[in-house]
Amino acid sequence: MINHEVRTYKSTEKLAHEDQMAYKMAEVAVDPVPVDADVQDMVINRVIDNAAVAAASVHRKAPTSAREQAMPHRLAPGANIFGLATDYRVSPEWAAWANGVAVRELDFHDTFLAKDYSHPGDNIPAVLAVAQHKGIGGKDLINGIATAYEMQVDLVKGICLHEHKIDHVAHLGVASAAGIGAMLHLDKEVIFQAIGQALHVTPATRQSRKGEISSWKAHAPAFAAKMAIESVDRAMRGEGAPNPIYEGEDGFIAWILSGPEARYTVPLPGKGEAKRAIMDTYTKEHSAEYQAQALIDLARKMGKQIDDFSKIKKITIHTSHHTHNVIGTGANDPQKMDPKASRETLDHSIMYIFAVAMEDQGWHHNDSYAPERAARPETVELWHKIETREDPEWTRRYHSTDPDEMAFGGRVEIEFEDGSTLVDELAVADAHPNGARPFERADYIKKFHTLAEGIVSDSEQKRFIDLAENLAELDGKAIGELSFVVDGLEKTTTSGIF
Repeated sequence: MINHEVRTYKSTEKLAHEDQMAYKMAEVAVDPVPVDADVQDMVINRVIDNAAVAAASVHRKAPTSAREQAMPHRLAPGANIFGLATDYRVSPEWAAWANGVAVRELDFHDTFLAKDYSHPGDNIPAVLAVAQHKGIGGKDLINGIATAYEMQVDLVKGICLHEHKIDHVAHLGVASAAGIGAMLHLDKEVIFQAIGQALHVTPATRQSRKGEISSWKAHAPAFAAKMAIESVDRAMRGEGAPNPIYEGEDGFIAWILSGPEARYTVPLPGKGEAKRAIMDTYTKEHSAEYQAQALIDLARKMGKQIDDFSKIKKITIHTSHHTHNVIGTGANDPQKMDPKASRETLDHSIMYIFAVAMEDQGWHHNDSYAPERAARPETVELWHKIETREDPEWTRRYHSTDPDEMAFGGRVEIEFEDGSTLVDELAVADAHPNGARPFERADYIKKFHTLAEGIVSDSEQKRFIDLAENLAELDGKAIGELSFVVDGLEKTTTSGIF
């Protein structure tokens, strides 16, 4: 990997295209280095993972609204919308919109955490939609997805957005544009312009994850992916972008990030170096914020050792800065303690999540968030006994680049009314690559069947898995069938302007 320093330049310094961060990313995108076999396998895993979550969410309100917005935009060849017949094709940017919301709705697909946060699987709907519209085969699709993952993970390693309250979708739009450009074998200058356009139009504030968290949390990455497709389309037509987009005097670093004097270091593969960043990412076993994954596993373990939860006096979760301040009591969000809060808020409340996981000895993507579940008096009582505290050591491990030190969990102290205590800790979730039982292909397929049960027919499930597992060998026609059908989904249930 090559570490690239990125900083602001005055307009009088006239930074050449080839010296700009966006151009260096474009150079990586056009590098024809083959995709490693294990990377190819992981791309297939994540295609299955995305479809699993989309199947589970396909009847929910946000995906329904997004799908209905997309349906009028019929186009041939076009791209598929999850759940609709595979001959119902729409413009690729609208397919990416509908599918992106379905994938993101349950907060249940993959994650990468470093200087910033990300769900790199959010790239897949955009890259896949363009592949279906353009008749792209499996090998090029895999390269496009691997490239998008590489761009997003490398940006997350080097540039922190959340400290400026900017949402992580600002990295996503750029990554999707680069991945689409790589898949289409576009000229580096075209990809450079597309990256610049995508970054210019996708930064959003983190208010989407603060206070009364709404369904926009699911829409935000889909919007960035939709903008990425439109950016590539404009760049292919010869339209340019503001540049330097990162380094400009009035650009991204100077006015959205840490200011004109800031310096960032972004690692990117060197020429001929394989794009392997997807191997640094990890998926979720539980439908909740990633920092809750290990703590759900720990809650299940500790809950088994407690006979009477009413005897608990206090629970303290010692954890990282992010967990404490985003999903813990450090956020100072009263909504995180409210039994009437939305699902989107509850999945960002580790206090609620830990209480329910202890009581139920498990976690369910729907039942654990049901209003009647959140309103149980004994759960509310336990929930309100939980607080989080930042521990510098857990924060250090959260940001560590050493895989053996990296940690996203915490240490939990449970104090009982009689003065006794129960203390335990867990660094990473059981399903994490360094966890007790890392996810493998069989786990991804099981997750798909579990989440699709009662929604997607057995024959459709089998058809989709057969296609996905043979992704590298599929031609453009078969890629056009890489979706699943849900009977009766064409019926509209919401209304808007159209």
